[in-house]
Amino acid sequence: MIKKIHSIRDNYNPLLFDLICGVITSLFFSAFLYLEHFGITIKFINTLFGLFALALLLYIPKRASLVAGFFIGLLWFYWIGYSFKYNNVGYMEPIITLLFALVYMLFFGVLALTNSAAIRALMLFALSFIEPFDFNWLQMEVLFVDSYFGVQKYQFALILAALAAPSYIKKPYTYAPLLLLLLSINFAPPIQKEAPLKIKLVTTDIPQEKKWLRESLSPTIELIFKEIRAAKKNGYDVVVFPESVFPFFMNRAPVIFDELTKASKDIAIVAGALLSEDGMNYNVTYMFDNGNFEVAKKLVLVPFGEYIPLPKFAQDFINEIFFGGASDFKTATEPTDFTIKGVKFRNAICYEATCQEIYEGDVDFVLAMSNNAWFAPSIEPTLQKLLIRYYARKNGATIYHSTNYKGSGIIK
Repeated sequence: MIKKIHSIRDNYNPLLFDLICGVITSLFFSAFLYLEHFGITIKFINTLFGLFALALLLYIPKRASLVAGFFIGLLWFYWIGYSFKYNNVGYMEPIITLLFALVYMLFFGVLALTNSAAIRALMLFALSFIEPFDFNWLQMEVLFVDSYFGVQKYQFALILAALAAPSYIKKPYTYAPLLLLLLSINFAPPIQKEAPLKIKLVTTDIPQEKKWLRESLSPTIELIFKEIRAAKKNGYDVVVFPESVFPFFMNRAPVIFDELTKASKDIAIVAGALLSEDGMNYNVTYMFDNGNFEVAKKLVLVPFGEYIPLPKFAQDFINEIFFGGASDFKTATEPTDFTIKGVKFRNAICYEATCQEIYEGDVDFVLAMSNNAWFAPSIEPTLQKLLIRYYARKNGATIYHSTNYKGSGIIK
């Protein structure tokens, strides 16, 4: 296979050929994401394109793997820099976009160390465990989340083995290893139940530039209580609001707190807010039920969004320059479970819903909330939904996701 590619390459401009190979590889690698974004989910296409993407990564010229990594980083994460404008450093947006493209160019660039398909397969499998700067949104198994293949590690390993092995086997059995793909088919998907409660997932559409303005506070609170009354009237057991739907420290707002406590005697209310405690700030979920309340602190923070995954001196410098001296949010030490009307739910705030830590232990149902307005308009809500679906299917859980901007729904 490699010899054939190189013989074709020799008949053309090698630099142009490598560029085209890299771009085509990145397009196959990203196709499922953009198809989903435009409402197209076809298992056959996703399966085929996913196989093409991995096969190309195993066989394309060394230089092309660098090109592929660059454009994968660009296609998947061009939106990362959008949030910087809300910290008055909008000039960083193109720099952050380029940085992510370069990071993933180096990430996939390790494939350029060899032409061996087998070694590249091992490298790709190893890379599936690596999260640059603690950012885990490039999960290679997610290529097959809506395909005929499963999303477990062993299935990903079998797919790589099936694609790499033919280059080492002579005719007439060259393509016999492709039979390994049969073992990767998702014959027994995990059982994903639905909670025996009527749950209302509220979607808000508050632009990020308006969310924290004083003049937006009253309309937001009015909207929240209107949704609570409507959910109660329509017989819902639980109403779930997005992350930080209350854009303030709830423990410093006794009037709102008391109103939510009273309203919860008729319907359970789950909503995002902030918490100030012992001089520390937390991104939290409040759960009000039957006149009582519980608080779940966020367990996993967003790298470079809520904390800086660098040594302390670098954290202080970046926080001072780019975040106005604000310190990182603090976290819980373990996941939080809510029991609502006898049903246990694991809490997840935004990025957490795409982290394995949230699914550890006995987890059937997850209440997740996000604020995706940071990255509007972009493919971010679509990528988030696919990643949540990946973790849901990997762990046999059902996720109830409420968002600001886009992405709300029951994901399983």
